[in-house]
Amino acid sequence: MQGDPEVLEGSCACGKVRYRARGPFGTMDNCHCTDCRKINGAAFATYIEVPKDRLEYLGGGDQLQTYTAASGTKRAFCRTCGSTLVCWVDSDPVIEVAAGAVDTPLARRPQSHIFVRSKAPWFDIQDGMPQFPASRT
Repeated sequence: MQGDPEVLEGSCACGKVRYRARGPFGTMDNCHCTDCRKINGAAFATYIEVPKDRLEYLGGGDQLQTYTAASGTKRAFCRTCGSTLVCWVDSDPVIEVAAGAVDTPLARRPQSHIFVRSKAPWFDIQDGMPQFPASRT
């Protein structure tokens, strides 16, 4: 229906946890912080900002496990398959949805690289997008 907010749906790898996020969405960034690299086992993780009150779990909420990093960032993942689904800081109004777990086709693309001061030394950023030593703010 015209005028409806943008909607994204996603799930974990095993399908036990499913969610729906409603826009308006914030930025989509590639995060190179140490926590994201270690949690995802990759050079960076890509997240989309969603207002916290616009994310709902459609199923499997009881399968979520939360991990709190030393930085205070919390991450929720499926306790069956280990898929990282979201991360957040309690004081922020947004929750970061892991773009890799989104099932809805995404037209948007990452806008920048954040926390590049912590990037993997073996990964060269060559896409020309803006780079920030820490967060965008």
